[in-house]
Amino acid sequence: MTVHLYFSLIPEALIASMLPPEKFGQYYSTGHQYKSKGQAIFFEVDSSFRHEFFDIDEAYKRCVPHSDGKPKNSVYVSVYRVLEHIPISALRKLYLTTAYGHTLGLEQGEIVPPKQPTLHLYQDLVPVNSLVVSTLDPAGFYHSVTTEPGKFIRFPGMCFVELGLGALATDPANGPMGDLPYSFLPHLREALLELDPKDKQAKLVHRVHSLDFPYRMINSGFYVGNGPDLAFYPMLSQEELRRNHSDWLRSATPR
Repeated sequence: MTVHLYFSLIPEALIASMLPPEKFGQYYSTGHQYKSKGQAIFFEVDSSFRHEFFDIDEAYKRCVPHSDGKPKNSVYVSVYRVLEHIPISALRKLYLTTAYGHTLGLEQGEIVPPKQPTLHLYQDLVPVNSLVVSTLDPAGFYHSVTTEPGKFIRFPGMCFVELGLGALATDPANGPMGDLPYSFLPHLREALLELDPKDKQAKLVHRVHSLDFPYRMINSGFYVGNGPDLAFYPMLSQEELRRNHSDWLRSATPR
């Protein structure tokens, strides 16, 4: 059986598994016999990737079928400082699994700067899980906390997702909140109003925030970087999801 290598974001971990991505997503989000529920987000990593920080070969040796022939679900390689030791070139598809075990794969795409200035909401996934609003576009936000920090806060790499702000992105003072599902809307509006392109380009909404978020609120997509290298995984359009991934879409939509 083939051994796969996965980089999980919830929580941060490097995992060897004999399960293909769709089955691994189901196992990781629901557990055995669907006894638990929780989103799972993970990258498949090039199986030939090696780094002295990880003992991947030993994990592969332990990733063998059970006595009854069933595949080994997981062997944890590391749960600490994973992202900073994986080059972006080793990452393959990104997978989003719903709390009900349906998995959607995303391919890397081209980073396209916004056509006009707007405010942004970023959910940091790794190595921290903060919620941040910013005047900076995704690439600018990434480099502001990695390669070109304007303050003392600096990370070797980061993975984050851009979430939708609706009308608040262009009119934080008077824009209607509409159907935004966030439980912290008054605080969110206040944080947006404090932003200034010249003097305050980012503002923490929550220092430690739940990693679960409505998949329908993904705005542009996911960004993952290590040092100067930054990759983008665009979210599929609602039209494409309805046409080609209807089971995943129904599973991702709260009932």
